[in-house]
Amino acid sequence: MLETILLVISVLMIAIVLLQGNKASDAGQIITGGNEALFQNMKERGFELFISRLTLVLGILFFIISLVLYLR
Repeated sequence: MLETILLVISVLMIAIVLLQGNKASDAGQIITGGNEALFQNMKERGFELFISRLTLVLGILFFIISLVLYLR
């Protein structure tokens, strides 16, 4: 039962991470010298905030279920 839940959470995490915005282009500005936008306080809103929080919750669930399966 837990193995099935872990599999579903894994697939959901992959899909959610692929839906997230591309933050790598912001990090790439360090090399090109455009790092003033890198440290700006940009808040996530709406769908981006929901996706970030869902990723966090799924990651925590993945960790806890993996730990339970390992210790069982």
